[in-house]
Amino acid sequence: MLVLETNETGTIKISKEALQTIAGMATVDSYGLVGMVSRNVTNGLGSILGLDSIRKGVEVSKTAEGLMVEVYVIVGYGIRISEVGYNIMQKIRYVMEHITGINVAWVNVNVQGVRVAKE
Repeated sequence: MLVLETNETGTIKISKEALQTIAGMATVDSYGLVGMVSRNVTNGLGSILGLDSIRKGVEVSKTAEGLMVEVYVIVGYGIRISEVGYNIMQKIRYVMEHITGINVAWVNVNVQGVRVAKE
């Protein structure tokens, strides 16, 4: 649990799972993305995660500077990987800071593969 705010009335906390879900939803809404894959290599790269297991493609940790978010993605063939990565980084940073109010220090996008996007 991460403490968002403490005052005389009480404390507001957010779970790591909630942060992973927020980051995952921001990621799948990004241009050029085919899908997310599990961060655990033993699960294999063959399966793209569905919305129900979106957290498995995201790691969130707290640092002294703020949150560090890592996402594991598959990008579409023919789309510039650096552009997709940059868009994902900006989207995650904006959404996480807007929803939680927590500073996002780093966003690392790990491209695990390239696939032809299904129309």
